[in-house]
Amino acid sequence: MSPNEKSYKSYELYCSFALNRLVAELNINVYQDWEEDKINDILAQQKGVSKGDIKYEIKSNNYMTNKVLSKLEKEGLIESVRLEDRYNIKITKKGLLHVKKFNEFYWEMFSEHIIQHYKYRQLPIWFEKLK
Repeated sequence: MSPNEKSYKSYELYCSFALNRLVAELNINVYQDWEEDKINDILAQQKGVSKGDIKYEIKSNNYMTNKVLSKLEKEGLIESVRLEDRYNIKITKKGLLHVKKFNEFYWEMFSEHIIQHYKYRQLPIWFEKLK
């Protein structure tokens, strides 16, 4: 892919970026082996992120952001709560386990797109470990 070529990302990849953004908020190593109680404690303490944070992370418009969040919520990977002035989005246990299981697959399938997506930022630590 040339540097000036526009990259069209898969819908699944947008979902992966959104989920990994939520994992980043937990400030944990997603690949560490966790006991069931520890996962529940970590998830209970999460603050969540705004819909705008997800939109910024996936570098997309409002329509695609809503589509991605709707799909993730329908699959039980996230919880979205409408507050007074914004949405608060949190990852679920199922979402955390999904990230742990599928990041390597996403890296193998979409590494060029992932690198291009993070072209002006540092690759997240979970993708750095997969390189």
